[in-house]
Amino acid sequence: MDFLPLFLRLTGRPALVVGGGEVAARKVALLLDAGAEVRVVAPELGTTLAGEYAAGRIRHVARHFAAPDLDGADLVIAATDDVVVNAEVSRLARARSLPVNVVDNPALCSFIMPAIVDRSPVIVALSTGGASPVLARLLRGRLESLIPAAYGKLARLAADFRSRVQHAVPEARRRAFWEDALQGAVAEDVLAGREAEGRARLEALLEAAGHAPDDAPGEVYLVGGGPGDPELLTFRALRLMQQADVVVYDRLISDGVLALVRRDAERIYVGKARAEHTLPQEEINALLVRLARAGRRVLRLKGGDPFIFGRGGEEIDTLMAEGIPFQVVPGITAASGCAAYAGIPLTHRDHAQSVTFVTGHPKRDGDLRLNWPALAMPNQTLVFYMGVHGIQAIRAGLLDHGMPPDTPVAIVERGTQPDMRTHVSTLAEVCALVERTEISPPALLIIGGVVTLRSRLDWRGQAAQRQAG
Repeated sequence: MDFLPLFLRLTGRPALVVGGGEVAARKVALLLDAGAEVRVVAPELGTTLAGEYAAGRIRHVARHFAAPDLDGADLVIAATDDVVVNAEVSRLARARSLPVNVVDNPALCSFIMPAIVDRSPVIVALSTGGASPVLARLLRGRLESLIPAAYGKLARLAADFRSRVQHAVPEARRRAFWEDALQGAVAEDVLAGREAEGRARLEALLEAAGHAPDDAPGEVYLVGGGPGDPELLTFRALRLMQQADVVVYDRLISDGVLALVRRDAERIYVGKARAEHTLPQEEINALLVRLARAGRRVLRLKGGDPFIFGRGGEEIDTLMAEGIPFQVVPGITAASGCAAYAGIPLTHRDHAQSVTFVTGHPKRDGDLRLNWPALAMPNQTLVFYMGVHGIQAIRAGLLDHGMPPDTPVAIVERGTQPDMRTHVSTLAEVCALVERTEISPPALLIIGGVVTLRSRLDWRGQAAQRQAG
């Protein structure tokens, strides 16, 4: 972030605006809306500011800017059409550590004025850091249509009940109470103009919350985080990621996905790597139960889909046995995401009429113990999860059971992420490829005739070439 977004309380505070034209008038209007006491320094006032002065809403110092004008100001805005004056205002204000904004010159600003969506007391401030004010205004227009004016009424209703909720609802359950109220029937009533009905519903919710047992469990959200690209998350996953009090996540969760979790949620890493478990599965199961019994909403965030080699079934089996409420949100499994981004369809009528997902993680003795005769059958696609470290056993098992040595093989490394790489070989040569290429997990193995289609269907590679051209 080039600028930290902050909201300043300016009620009754002195603000200085240098400049008397229409640009300055727009800044003065915002300051007045925020309750500031505005002093304008300019030889003359334009039509708008002259009207404000005549109405007694601003003070006017009718001369050019001078350093003593900064005396007593809490905030300074330079909005003249003279770049030399604007630069001098910025220099002198910075020397006094006063927050200063120079219109249309971010380099001279210690703060910038955002585009604002005003649903008081709900305020949305949007900024591009001065890079594109027009884009900020366009985005504000979209937000204006998405946030009804009645949200201000909803916020005021919440303010009326805030102290009562603090006394009646335990702190561990307070956020969940408000989220249920502000996303459910209470909000629907207020946004539809039925404020009295909304208030009555909120009274009923508060009454019910006051009689809830103190030891009532929280809830676990078992959410598939997909193969890495955060844009592949479902809407439901995003909503629950923003509600959770604590997130329990594994090694396959990308930084981009983790960044979408609520900022103040506690984060607990329980990642597993080959031969290295941060927490055994049984302890993860117990951790989820313990956190939920403390009344917390627990996000169990798993790479890919939790029910495809994600041990999600084991975790909800424990939750059911312990009486813990839970939800399951599917995610795009690595096979689908990685293959699609690599330009490899998993099925194709000319190459594969079925697809099989296989765990390629070998046992302690190195043996995979798979149904090799079935896996070696023609006209299918094989996708091996965690298959790179067991590549020698996979190659031997398939060749020994009749799969042709020239069968195409692709290894998709860190699929769907910005540093994704795809390596193409044959079954006969794939071990040599792995030996000479540094492949970092996570990596997925795709075997079958569909791999030959990549040369034509690599849509991401073709798009990159068009952009480069």
